[in-house]
Amino acid sequence: MSNKKQTTPKKNDRPRRSPSADRQRDAERSRRLLLASALDEFSEKGFAGARTENIAARAGVNKQLITYYFGGKEGLYRAVGEQWLELEQDFTKPGMPFDELIDAYARNIDPKMARLLVWEGLRPTHTTEHEDPVGNDDESVADLRKRQQAGEIASELDPRFTILAMMGAQLVPIATPQLARRLTGLDPESPEFMKEYRVFLQQLVERLK
Repeated sequence: MSNKKQTTPKKNDRPRRSPSADRQRDAERSRRLLLASALDEFSEKGFAGARTENIAARAGVNKQLITYYFGGKEGLYRAVGEQWLELEQDFTKPGMPFDELIDAYARNIDPKMARLLVWEGLRPTHTTEHEDPVGNDDESVADLRKRQQAGEIASELDPRFTILAMMGAQLVPIATPQLARRLTGLDPESPEFMKEYRVFLQQLVERLK
């Protein structure tokens, strides 16, 4: 029998995470922080009024990372918008009934994203103008036409303006909270308001049949 002493691995002998893995985690964290901070800044001030140094300060990272990860302010703005598209995929499903679809948007709409959309209307950035579909080429319009053919929505309703009206119904309490408070006596961001408003939206959708 060997009389050599057996040694147990020390903490420092344990496998270490690779530097590249650590860098990747740091990069992902920095990107998340920048996107969250950018959403705050853009929703408060719009694209023109937002400052990259403020975004970086909110995130607690170096301003140069905005250029490194997103190619600059415009790329960061575009990335923020893409987050909403990703969120939509989480709470919507193909073939979802129209009333459920409207309710899903009412439950999941991000006030900051909504304000960002309003800012885009007030002071367009043209960052995605060349990519936007027009009129009947819009996916939501095409989808509503299919719903009309299936008898889900009244055929006499113009799908373009129906979509516009539904979007307006979702945005108005966020874009003009003072009107919502004056007309309802409720804070438009309160659970009480949302509960009553969701009921109303369902009643409104029912009238579209």
